[in-house]
Amino acid sequence: MISTVVWGTGNVGRAAIRAVEAHPVLELSAVLVHDPAKVGRDAAQLASMDGQLGVAATDDIAAVLAAGPRAVVYAASGDIRPDEALADITRAIRAGAVVVTPALYPLYDHRSAPPEFREPVLAAVAEGGGSLFVSGVDPGWANDVLPLLLSGLGTTVDAIRCQEIFDYSTYDQEESVRDLVGMGRPMEYEPLMLAPSIPTMVWGGQLRLMARGLGVELDEIRETMDRRALDATVTTRTMGTFEAGTQGAVRFEVQGIVEGEPRIVIEHITRIHPSCAPDWPVPPGGGDGAHRVVIEGSPRIEVTVEATDEGENRSAGGNATAVGRLVNAIDWLVAAEPGLYDALDVPLRPAVGRLGRKKR
Repeated sequence: MISTVVWGTGNVGRAAIRAVEAHPVLELSAVLVHDPAKVGRDAAQLASMDGQLGVAATDDIAAVLAAGPRAVVYAASGDIRPDEALADITRAIRAGAVVVTPALYPLYDHRSAPPEFREPVLAAVAEGGGSLFVSGVDPGWANDVLPLLLSGLGTTVDAIRCQEIFDYSTYDQEESVRDLVGMGRPMEYEPLMLAPSIPTMVWGGQLRLMARGLGVELDEIRETMDRRALDATVTTRTMGTFEAGTQGAVRFEVQGIVEGEPRIVIEHITRIHPSCAPDWPVPPGGGDGAHRVVIEGSPRIEVTVEATDEGENRSAGGNATAVGRLVNAIDWLVAAEPGLYDALDVPLRPAVGRLGRKKR
C-alpha cells in the first residue's frame, strides 16, 4: 500500500480523501489542515463520509513529513498564495514524496514555466527523490488529455475549443466567486481573475501543452473578455442575493494563435443565475454546468461531460473528476523515476481494481 497524505480539506481536499480511501493501492496515512478547529477531527467527518477512517487531522507538517509518506495530495489553495504553496510542495518533495496538485498554474506545462517555479522543484527532486504532477481543477483533463484524444479521431482538425459552462452559485467558495471573479460586484470593480494577462497566466500552460501534443508552435496567446450585469436582483439557494446592475455573468477566451488564427481555445462561460446573458451558450443538457470539447474539422466532434458529486452538485462533480485524475496517477508516479511531470507524460488509465469497489 502507498501511504498517502491529503494536505488541505476544502473543495479539493474533501474529494481527495474520498478518492484515496477508494483506491485499492493507496492508504490514507494523514490529513493536514490549517484551521485549528479541524485539528483532531476524523478524516471521514471532514470529507462528509459515513463512519470513521481512524485518521485524525493534524496541523503538524513536520511530523507528518518526517513519517516518510510516499505520496502527498496537495489540496491547499495556490490562487492567491503561490509562493507559500510552492514552498509547501517542495518541502514534501524533499521529504521523498510524490506530490500531485492543482495548486500551481505555471507548472501545468512545466517546460514553459518561469524559472522561479521550475528550478525550486527540480532542486527538490534532486535532493529528496520525490516527484511532482500538476493538473488543473477546472478540470485539467478537459483542457489537455480529452481534447487531444478526441483530435485523434478526426480526419482534419481546424480548431479545438474547450468550454466550461457553469452556474457559479453552485460553487462552494463564495469568497472566490464574489471577490476573485467579481460576481455581485459593481461593474466598475476589477476582479483579479479577470484582469488582463491573468487568464493567460492561469490557462496559458494548458494551451502550450495542447500545442505541444499537436506538434504545433503558438505564435502568441490572446485574450477576449465580456462581462454582463444582472437585469434584476436575484436570490440564489447557496450564496444569497445578487443585486441588479452588478456583475452576473462573465465570458472569456484564452486563445492559442497558430499561423494568425485562434486554433486552440479555452473558453469559460460563467453565470451567477441563468437569467443573465441568456444568449450565451448554456449546458447542452440543461442543469448547472458542463464541460464541452468541440473539434472543428472533418468530422466535427463534440463531447460534453456532466459530472455530479456531493448531492448532485456539478461543481463538486467537476472538482471530483479533477481530483480523480491526480489521485489515480499516484501509483504510476511512484513506479516512475523521480521528476517533474505533466499531463502528456502521465497516462490516463482505466479504473483498474476499482470497478464495483464501494467507497465509504
